[in-house]
Amino acid sequence: MIGKLTGILLEKNPPQILLDVQGVGYEVDVPMSTFYNLPALNEKIVLHTQLIVREDAHLLFGFATRDERGVFRQLLKISGVGPKMALAVLSGMSLADLAAAVSGKDATRLTKVPGVGKKTAERLLLELQGKFVATGLAGSAGVAATSAGDDVVNALLALGYNEKEAGWAAKQLPADCGVSEGIRQALKLLSKS
Repeated sequence: MIGKLTGILLEKNPPQILLDVQGVGYEVDVPMSTFYNLPALNEKIVLHTQLIVREDAHLLFGFATRDERGVFRQLLKISGVGPKMALAVLSGMSLADLAAAVSGKDATRLTKVPGVGKKTAERLLLELQGKFVATGLAGSAGVAATSAGDDVVNALLALGYNEKEAGWAAKQLPADCGVSEGIRQALKLLSKS
C-alpha cells in the first residue's frame, strides 16, 4: 500500500494533482482543504495517501495531514459512503467543522456538502459519534486538543477505558496539565464517576 508520497508538484487540476516522485507521475485526488494549501508548481510536497483498489481502477487519494487521512478512512467505513463522497465531505468542511457538527449532532450542517442528503447526514452523525477523540478533534467547539491531552486520552484507551470516557476525562483537566499528572487526575475522575 502507498502510505505517503514526497515529490514535485507538476500539475493542479482540482481535485486532482500530478506528483512526480523520482520520475514516476502519480495522479492523486485531494480534498479542497489540501488543494488550497498546495505550494506553487515545481515545489516539493509531502502527502499522506490512501490507495483504493477496485476491479476497474486503482485510486490514490492524498491529504496534507494524517488526521485528514484518518477521517477519510473513518468515512469509508460507513455504509453508502464511497471515496468520492468522503472526499466531498472533507472538501466541503474542515475537520474542526466536521467534528463540531458530529458532536453537536448537526445534520443540517452536513447537508450543505454537495451530494450529502438528509439520510446520509444522519448516518454520518451516527457512525462518526465518538470517532474524533482519537484524532484529537473532539470537543464542543471542534478545537484540536493539546498533545498532552492526546497522550492522556491514548493512555486511558490503553488502560481499557472507552473513547467517550477518555475524552470526557481529558476535557476536565486544566489546560496546563502535564501528561503524567493528567493521567493521574483523569484516573481519579473516572474512579469517582
